Amino acid sequence: MTKEEERWAEALLAIRLHGDRAPDWIAERITALAYAGDEAGVARFMDMAARLDALSDGTRQ
Repeated sequence: MTKEEERWAEALLAIRLHGDRAPDWIAERITALAYAGDEAGVARFMDMAARLDALSDGTRQ
């Protein structure tokens, strides 16, 4: 599985696990990772958030 496929799978899993709260959950994770100084984690979740947005509006990046 490629990195890109992993990010799409993560976004889909967030939707399955958190439903309509998925964007809030991702935002909470980004905040926690930022406070922890985990730049790579923030970048990963920001990428996941972008894919979640794309899934929500029916577009793909």
